[in-house]
Amino acid sequence: MSAAAAPADPAPHIPVLLRPLLQAIAPVTGTWLDGTFGAGGYTRALLDAGADRVIAVDRDPLAFEMAAGWADQYGDRIEMVEGVFSRLDEYAQDLDGVVLDIGVSSMQLDLAERGFSFMKDGPLDMRMSQQGRSAADIVNEAGEAELADILFHYGEERASRRIARAILRARAGAPITRTLQLAEIVEGCLPRQKPGQSHPATRTFQALRVAVNDEYGELVAGLEAAERALRPGGKLAVVTFHSIEDRIVKRFFTDRSGGGGRANRYAPQIEEAAPQFTLPTKKAIGPDAQELDENPRARSAKLRVGIRTDAAPKPGDRKALGLPQLKGEH
Repeated sequence: MSAAAAPADPAPHIPVLLRPLLQAIAPVTGTWLDGTFGAGGYTRALLDAGADRVIAVDRDPLAFEMAAGWADQYGDRIEMVEGVFSRLDEYAQDLDGVVLDIGVSSMQLDLAERGFSFMKDGPLDMRMSQQGRSAADIVNEAGEAELADILFHYGEERASRRIARAILRARAGAPITRTLQLAEIVEGCLPRQKPGQSHPATRTFQALRVAVNDEYGELVAGLEAAERALRPGGKLAVVTFHSIEDRIVKRFFTDRSGGGGRANRYAPQIEEAAPQFTLPTKKAIGPDAQELDENPRARSAKLRVGIRTDAAPKPGDRKALGLPQLKGEH
C-alpha cells in the first residue's frame, strides 16, 4: 500500500489506557520496545515520558508510512523495525520495558480497503502484514467444521455452526469477497441487534482476524520473547481487549510469578523455581470514567503489568495458558 493511501491527518493517536499505563510503569527510563507500534501513540508517550530510546515494531508497513510526518523530531531516539513482536528478543536484549497493545489498530479499521471492518465495504482481507492467507481465503476454502471451530474458539461465537453452514451455502453460488457481503450473511443467522448490543458480525470478524494473523499464537510467543529480552527490573505492560487474550496474559503472569499453585492439594509439595516476574497488582487495570467518556472503545480494555526478576526464562507450556486450539492442532 502506498503512502497516498494513508490517512492525511497527522494528529497523534491516543491509545487506550495510556494514563494508567504510564502511572504503572513510572519512572520511564532507558530503552523500551513498543511491540505494536500502530499509529505510534505508546511510542510517543514513552519518549515524552523520559525513555532514552524506543524500538518500534510492527508487521504492518503502513504504520511506518504514517509515522513519516512526525518520527524525525525524535531523531535516533526511535528505531523502527518491520517485524512481529513474537520475535522481539531477536531485535533487542536487556530492555528496560516492553509495551504490547493486543488488538486491531484503529487506523486499520478506518481503512475500508484493509477489510477489517464490518461497518465499511471493502475486500475481505484482514492481513496485518498484507501478506499470506486472507480472510477471503479462509471463508471460501475452509470446510464447515473448520469454519465453525474458528468462529467458536477464536471468537467465542455460540452460533458458529449455523454461521458456518450459511457461509457454505452462500459461497456455493459465488465467492464471498467483500466485508459487507459476509456481515450480511452473519446478520441473517442471528437475532436482530438490540440497542446497546454489539454488531452481530463482531465475533465472526474477530475470529477470522485472529485466524488470519495467528494472534493468539503471536501473543504467547510475544510474552515469552519479552521474558527473554527484559533485564532484571524491566517492565512488561500488556493491554488486551477480549476475554481470551486477557485470560492468556493473566495465566502467563500468574505462572511466571509463582502463583500457579498445585492442581492437587494432597500432592507432595514441590520446591518451586524462582519466579520470572513480580506483579505490582494481581488485578487488571481498566479505564476510568474520563477515558470511557472520551473513548468508548476502551470499555473492554484491560492492562496487566509485570516486573522482570533475575530468574532464568521458563520453558513455555501453551496449553496451560489457555491458548485456544482447533481440532488437529498440537
